Amino acid sequence: MFIHVVLFEVKPKEVAKYRKDSLMWARYTKKARGFVAYLTMKRYGYLNQYASVYEWDKKTDHNRFMKQYHDWLMTRSRAKVKVLGYYNLKGIDRVR
Repeated sequence: MFIHVVLFEVKPKEVAKYRKDSLMWARYTKKARGFVAYLTMKRYGYLNQYASVYEWDKKTDHNRFMKQYHDWLMTRSRAKVKVLGYYNLKGIDRVR
């Protein structure tokens, strides 16, 4: 399992646009090979911080998607956001 997280600073007036953009990205990732799940999250204890979390079977699935769609989706995104960080995580144990 591979998880990719993008942490954003989103001003309150841009939150609706950010959420709409996030769902647009999720619609495209949902069709991609190896896609498992997507979450939009608000960070507790921090003002105006949101995270887009993508779960993939493998890092190569994520890389393939990014190579094909990243730049094009960036041109279609409307929210003005500031990227605070990118986090790539490898899943080890999972309990449900």
